[in-house]
Amino acid sequence: MVNVDTPSSLGRPRGNPRVLYPLLDWDREVLVLGIESTAHTFGVGVASTKPPYILSSVRDTYRPEKGGIHPREAAGHHARVAPEVLAEALRVAGISMNDVDAVAVALGPGLGPCLRVGATIARGLAAYYGKPLVPVNHAIAHIEVGRLYTGLQDPVILYVSGGNTMVAAFAKKRYRVFGETLDVALGNLLDTFARDAGLAPPYIVEGLHVVDKCAEEATEPADLPYVVKGMDVSFSGLLTAALRAWQHARSKAEKASICLGLREIAYGAAVEVAERGLAHTKKNAVLLTGGVAASPILREKIGIMASYHSANAGWPPPPIAGDNGAMIAWVGLLNYLAEITINIDESFVRQRWRPDEVEVPWR
Repeated sequence: MVNVDTPSSLGRPRGNPRVLYPLLDWDREVLVLGIESTAHTFGVGVASTKPPYILSSVRDTYRPEKGGIHPREAAGHHARVAPEVLAEALRVAGISMNDVDAVAVALGPGLGPCLRVGATIARGLAAYYGKPLVPVNHAIAHIEVGRLYTGLQDPVILYVSGGNTMVAAFAKKRYRVFGETLDVALGNLLDTFARDAGLAPPYIVEGLHVVDKCAEEATEPADLPYVVKGMDVSFSGLLTAALRAWQHARSKAEKASICLGLREIAYGAAVEVAERGLAHTKKNAVLLTGGVAASPILREKIGIMASYHSANAGWPPPPIAGDNGAMIAWVGLLNYLAEITINIDESFVRQRWRPDEVEVPWR
């Protein structure tokens, strides 16, 4: 099912690019098309140097009949929906490929088969239309689109998604990772538990993850393991313990208690390491981004933590928090303005491309 977001549905970004990125030239009009295909979502977006900056964001998400993401099946889905998603993104933006100045693509991190679909399409468009090809790191795209929509200039970042959980901050031209998951990412934890417990699919009900919906019926949380090691978190033991408890639960109340315990421990651990990052760096803001940033419960916890430290907190709107083409287009625009492009024959996908491996010249 194709999801279409327009500037009006996304809301106007709170950030001013001239303030966020003073090293770049914002006087010339530039349009960049971005392609996202790192995991379950194939998305295409268009970004501009002129307001409202994000002109379109169209995506279609692969949903397996059972189990988690099957990379080859997801790649097949992406290849099937790509023409429609691309055409719709251009239509919503009111442009054609001839109007585009560059084509950006997420080359990692992500699932190899999925990444290769997006890279192949981006290479083809760049070659056929004679456009520069711009490489984008998926994690940095989540961070920068979050900065654009919140206006936070120099935040500590809590990046939480299905495949990533990390605390990072900018220093000396790179996003430095202060802590991360040692095993399972936060989003994967929630989805795997929900699936194996028989709560999902669907994973989102009335704007909440099904684990959050289940937890609403609980009066107190179940006793489950809480593992934080320095600045790192570990969720595999929590997942195993929660599923084991679920198998022995005898009532709806017990199951709700398990959901609440899982949710509180997982979110609490993520907020704790983010708080440590905030205290260590002495920054004055926290940015919550990634797919799990759509959770209103996690947002509230981050907001409370930040206020305790007299810091600001922010997060992008839900359609921008998850994987999407607009965030790739936006960082593609930044890279293009900084003259970062890549030759087609060198545009290899990098499944484990960490954000701290990437130079960020436009900050």
